[in-house]
Amino acid sequence: MTLAAIQSITQHCRQEVDTAHLAKGLALGLSLFLQVHPQAHLNIALEGDLGAGKTTLARYLIQGMGYVGKVKSPTYTLCEPYSVHIHEQALMAHHFDLYRMRTPLEWQEAGFAEHFDEPGFCIIEWPEKAEGTLPLFDLQITLTAGEAESERTIVLNAFTEKGQSVLLQLNH
Repeated sequence: MTLAAIQSITQHCRQEVDTAHLAKGLALGLSLFLQVHPQAHLNIALEGDLGAGKTTLARYLIQGMGYVGKVKSPTYTLCEPYSVHIHEQALMAHHFDLYRMRTPLEWQEAGFAEHFDEPGFCIIEWPEKAEGTLPLFDLQITLTAGEAESERTIVLNAFTEKGQSVLLQLNH
């Protein structure tokens, strides 16, 4: 059974700066939500073909949340944790890349499930590799590359009220 999105936004990004702007707007919505609900946790799926810009969007989102260091691709480590601060409260952002996983059992055995209960958020590239073993996603972001190198169509779907609260900030 597939859930229907509560809210959906489609954004055409002609250049990387447009993708950065969208990610920073999403970061603002996420920050505002977590400021009001400091113990909340959100799950964000990043979907799209290889080279569609998933890691780039994740990098801008995490930096938009106030992280000032380098945001690395977790392709080989599976998970990169980042501490972000929202009004002096430290929250965790966990960036996952499941591309190299061969079976969902690898995901389960890696022991990352505990990160889905911590205040903050998890952003997961290639979630389909875990074949239904992940918790419900609040947001699903699908990136489709355009004809030009940095051109993207990005569709954001909210599947929960938490996800919808974050997306509503993009329209303000």
